Amino acid sequence: MELFSDSLLLPAVLLAVLAFVVPRLLARVLPEGVKPLLLNAFLSTLIIGVLSAVFFFCLYLWQGADIADLMAPGLVANVVFFGKLGLASAIIWVPIMLLSVAGLPRKWVKETW
Repeated sequence: MELFSDSLLLPAVLLAVLAFVVPRLLARVLPEGVKPLLLNAFLSTLIIGVLSAVFFFCLYLWQGADIADLMAPGLVANVVFFGKLGLASAIIWVPIMLLSVAGLPRKWVKETW
């Protein structure tokens, strides 16, 4: 258990899985085409960014941080702090998300690339 709680392995694996899965799930509800593909990339970026910030907040709690101490600086300060952590983790999830989005046109039936 220490391997996951004290290292970057768990966050990296989880972010990589999210980066692959989120665009695929969005592709099920978005129509085929270039504009929806770009919308998918934009929405995936927003969703994974928010989820990674929430994940880092949960990691702080898992490591033993008290929720009162975390919330003491205020909501805006927490959104900025954990948002920056989510953006910093983009070095892990952006390349995987882009590859996932780039692979979506192969599954198109009605539209052509």
